[in-house]
Amino acid sequence: MDHGKRKGALTLVLAVVALVAALSLGMVAARPAAAQSDGVASLPEGLAWLNTHRPLRLEELRGKFILMDFWTYCCINCMHILPELKQLEQDYPKQLVVIGVHSAKFQTEKDRDNIREAIDRYEIEHPVLVDSDLSVWRSYNVRAWPTVILIDPVGKPIWRHGGEITAKQVGAVLDRAIPFYRRKGLLDERPLELVPERTAATPLRFPGKVLADGPGNRLFIADSNHNRIVVVRLDDGTLVDAIGSGRSGRADGDYRTARFNKPQGMALVDEALYVADTENHLIRKIDLRRGEVSTIAGTGEQNRKIPKRFRNSAPRKTALSSPWALWRHDQHLYIAMAGPHQIWRMTLSGKSIGPYAGNGREDIVDGPLLSKEPFALGHASFAQPSGLASDGTWLYVADSEGSSIRAAPLSGKGDVRTVVGTSSLPQARLFTFGDVDGPPDQARLQHPLGVVFHGGMLYVADTYNNKVKRIEPETGKVATLAGDGRPGQGDSPARFNEPAGITAAGGKLYVADTNNHLIRVIDLEREGQVSTLPLPGLDPPSWN
Repeated sequence: MDHGKRKGALTLVLAVVALVAALSLGMVAARPAAAQSDGVASLPEGLAWLNTHRPLRLEELRGKFILMDFWTYCCINCMHILPELKQLEQDYPKQLVVIGVHSAKFQTEKDRDNIREAIDRYEIEHPVLVDSDLSVWRSYNVRAWPTVILIDPVGKPIWRHGGEITAKQVGAVLDRAIPFYRRKGLLDERPLELVPERTAATPLRFPGKVLADGPGNRLFIADSNHNRIVVVRLDDGTLVDAIGSGRSGRADGDYRTARFNKPQGMALVDEALYVADTENHLIRKIDLRRGEVSTIAGTGEQNRKIPKRFRNSAPRKTALSSPWALWRHDQHLYIAMAGPHQIWRMTLSGKSIGPYAGNGREDIVDGPLLSKEPFALGHASFAQPSGLASDGTWLYVADSEGSSIRAAPLSGKGDVRTVVGTSSLPQARLFTFGDVDGPPDQARLQHPLGVVFHGGMLYVADTYNNKVKRIEPETGKVATLAGDGRPGQGDSPARFNEPAGITAAGGKLYVADTNNHLIRVIDLEREGQVSTLPLPGLDPPSWN
């Protein structure tokens, strides 16, 4: 076959592969990249590469399928597909190269060191190109996070999708395409040697949420990347217990055999500790008296379906999506369900679970708690809720993607309101953020992940501003309590690095200083003096 005929046949096969895949998978947003049918843009020189020992050029990867993942590290949908990408890398080690293109949303996400921390936190194994000025994003006509583009071994885009994908979906395309390219001698199946970055072990690894038990002198720490719950003494940090084997997984049992996957929020009811087992999409219950872990909600699979109507169902038969924070009130457990941008509620008796607030739209909109049907206008919308607290009347929500603090009535009646944030803006509510103290019409936060109510005040882990802020719940007035805004590790001046969890007891705040792998203490009775909690006796899991 001459070159012209071979090119024509190849183009036809690629078009059929992409069309069949899109139709068979029912993905409306998936489409062949017709606008770039003659090839893809070369990657600009001079951009930084992370998690690889050398920069890459698309031209040198001819013979491989390339899956480009346009992502930003704050985005829950981007987080959801990372395990899918890892599965694809395992399934097609000789045929596929995954390249992450980090195209930042928030100002903080443009920082190379912060992206490096995110790569480590999410345990990404593939190379990542730093696209902080969105030049690659624009050249590939990307419009949403995440977007994936599949490039064939001769450098042509054959499939793209805006939104979440599964390994099975991409695998269906690859399974149709690989035999063709192999027959034509166009597939290079030699291993590609890339060396990802490695970091030193630490006693805690990206701790997410913390929960103080003042009467019991205990601090519960979600040691997220060690896949365990650590219990220490509040007063001196001495190790009490470590719950979970430390290996990622989904197993009930005693403290040494139970497994979690990136646990986050916790709630204590008597001697039962409830845990948002985030990447397992489960709610777990730890019996602290008997030393046993059990699963009380979720199926272990992410809920990707949009229901026709919101309704309650049996907890063990209901699929969840990234439960991130928990709060107990009366006989209910409230759940910040980051995946569907909602607040859910479960009975402590274990009879039912379901949406409590939020219509499922990713937005910052005030209004009635819950619509009957998803996405109904005129009802409250949240944007990746990630922290919960309460004064007994209002449930306060750290609504991270909208850089806002919201309040939902616990009575089940009335409207969701915004304490501090962007709900009053006519547009760009999810893209308006900053680091500004003052009254609520002027104040700005940047991707807050944690909130606690203590002594009549709200305290917020203003994560991407590297600060802890104080908010008057009645007026919405914001003031910085600790942190100078620079990422770092120090007590005087106080510096944090993306603090994500916050709790309170005895006039002190305990902060999960996530990227520093530390627990910090803020003494409210000593003008916000900051110290670092020692953790004697705590080591990384033995396999780490």
